[in-house]
Amino acid sequence: MPYPHGDRNSGLRVVAIGGGTGLSTLLRGLKTCTSNITAVVTVSDDGGGSGALRNDLGILPPGDIRHCVLALANTEPMMEKLLNYRFPEGLMAGQSFGNLFLAALTGLTGSFDEAVRHLSDVLAVTGRVLPVTVENVYLVAEFVNGRKVLGESKISAFKKEQKCAIRRVSLTPSAPAAHPEVLAAVASADLIVLGPGSLYTSVIPNLLVEGVAEAIAASPALKVYICNLMTQEGETEGYSAYDHCQALLDHAPPECLGVCVASTSDIPSALLERYAAESAAVTRVDEELFAGAGVELIRCDLARFDDGVVRHHPLKMTLRLLRLLRDRRPRAGFLDDTDASLIRWLEDTLDEENAMRSRRKTESG
Repeated sequence: MPYPHGDRNSGLRVVAIGGGTGLSTLLRGLKTCTSNITAVVTVSDDGGGSGALRNDLGILPPGDIRHCVLALANTEPMMEKLLNYRFPEGLMAGQSFGNLFLAALTGLTGSFDEAVRHLSDVLAVTGRVLPVTVENVYLVAEFVNGRKVLGESKISAFKKEQKCAIRRVSLTPSAPAAHPEVLAAVASADLIVLGPGSLYTSVIPNLLVEGVAEAIAASPALKVYICNLMTQEGETEGYSAYDHCQALLDHAPPECLGVCVASTSDIPSALLERYAAESAAVTRVDEELFAGAGVELIRCDLARFDDGVVRHHPLKMTLRLLRLLRDRRPRAGFLDDTDASLIRWLEDTLDEENAMRSRRKTESG
């Protein structure tokens, strides 16, 4: 539920960078307490329904954009269900209605960028969602054995086949122009958040767009990376929190990363076994390596466990970010009474949620 006092226009300017489920989860938390959100989304996806529309119509992949628009939307639940609906059979089997809607809007407006704006208006989005670039780019992964593969959708399978780690990723064509509004948002931000999300296919690709990493490095904002709770098969098997940060810094200037927030949540053993069967494990927090890396490490509880999966908790992430801003005070005027009340409201909301969970556990057991 949104912050109940005022219009959420706290003055706090946030830029959240990534793609996929991780970014949309963060956005659901951020929108509870500020309307000044810019979501910057990668556009290198070439698989699934997005890839099919990209190949057929020549538009940018709409899937990650759709997820983020819906995360920031203020609309009826049925509309969200409609836009996420996937056709079960026929020529459109596996395709989502939301992707088709964005494709139709692109045809009507002549611009994918304008299509996203119109969809955001229809759904009364809090903040805005921007593609990091409007150029047609593909992701290239280079592995430690020197082999390369073109296409985000091929990286995971190719990594398993090669049985070696990813060395780095790049875009082709290289150095595509950034969306100008992305650079402007970064320059004026109080807080820039990278992740959570797939390291090599959702977060890092944004840093490879011309000027984005440089703009982040030059920004006076607090810069935070929210590390993944679990490693990801086909991308980051065996990675620690430090390894995630090092991969980011291998692709961007060191000034792009000031704080790494890593979760210390106690994950149920049954869930750990399920993830182990998929070659995934808890991301280790190797605290000793951060000391000389120039990156501050914050350890805290960030997880939630719903429907048999481990996910970041939107409000836990938002609370931790606001506390960091309170402690760092990146600009004059923060923290005012409104900002302080946001923190208290989030603390109270999470306390109520924990109390309710405890009552349910007691009643059921």
